[in-house]
Amino acid sequence: MTLTNPEAIETEPTKPQAQRRAGGGGGGLGRYVLVRFLLIFPTVFILVTLVFFLMRVIGNPITASVGGRLTPSQLQERLHAAGYDRPVLVQYFEYLGNIVRGDFGTTSTDNRPITEIIVTYGGATAELVFYALIVALLLGIPLGMLAAYLRDKWPDVLFRALAILTYATPVFFGGLLLKLVFSVWLGWLPLSDRASTRVSLVLDNIPGATGIYLIDALRTGNGQIIGDVLLHAVLPALTLGLLTAGIFLRLVRANMIGSLGSEYVDAARSRGVREARLVRTHAFRPALVPIITVMGLQIAMLLGGSVLTETTFGWRGLGFELNQYLSARDFVAVQGIVAMLAVIVAVTNFVVDVVAALIDPRVRF
Repeated sequence: MTLTNPEAIETEPTKPQAQRRAGGGGGGLGRYVLVRFLLIFPTVFILVTLVFFLMRVIGNPITASVGGRLTPSQLQERLHAAGYDRPVLVQYFEYLGNIVRGDFGTTSTDNRPITEIIVTYGGATAELVFYALIVALLLGIPLGMLAAYLRDKWPDVLFRALAILTYATPVFFGGLLLKLVFSVWLGWLPLSDRASTRVSLVLDNIPGATGIYLIDALRTGNGQIIGDVLLHAVLPALTLGLLTAGIFLRLVRANMIGSLGSEYVDAARSRGVREARLVRTHAFRPALVPIITVMGLQIAMLLGGSVLTETTFGWRGLGFELNQYLSARDFVAVQGIVAMLAVIVAVTNFVVDVVAALIDPRVRF
């Protein structure tokens, strides 16, 4: 009769444990990051393909943008020079090849490379999205925590109604309303633009300008310039940030209600942990993970909302330029800018997914 060593029973790992140890602690993360990185390519491919063929549904871009200002022979020359008289599939594969080489096309109306437009105006849009994300987090997270703590009481009902209202309100309407109240009636904040004319001239002409006014203003070390830039950013940031603040509020509320009813919170409460500490630490931290997970999607929403926000406030960014090219029916520019934004959104989602996996290992599996 063979006796089994009790110590061997205690120390012998189970099959799943052995597999995890053999794979190493970083195996799951490395595999997750690799899969997420590889998903960037089909995502960008699908988005670029959709944009290309949707633009072709309305005709060729040359005819749409400058067809009415050219004679038939001149128009035919332009079409031949741009290659739009060839089969659509030939144009499509050539366009994909150009994108792989980093060439997103050249505008029809002013003959500018799309990459130059992205470099020139991308900083302004990134700055606006950053401001809006700060507003959304500063409003959505604390109000979501308070709504969860005061569940089914009148502040909770009020916050939920505000969340629905801010999400449902069109961006342009919210922007016009804020301009009417704080700029026209009260006169507290600037009506439009990224900065006053004098400050814009200073920031646009400093050596090595980044195009992000806040960074360039901080480089000058001038308090008046910094204040002017921040004042001009308040209304656009509020307009765009409120769109996402409601989503964060409802997401934090729902997850904190689940956390507050969990067993580990009940155990901490039974040990005499104060209620304020339970909310801040034990319930809040698990509820924060979903915020990080959906942040990539919200950044994509903010980029979409920036088109109307920038147009409403005269904020010269990619959204403003995209609207100008749409008005001019320059669909080459529209196609290139949207394709570039698709790449930016895909890469942003990848970064957010990696950060979420680092914070919460459960995301990796």
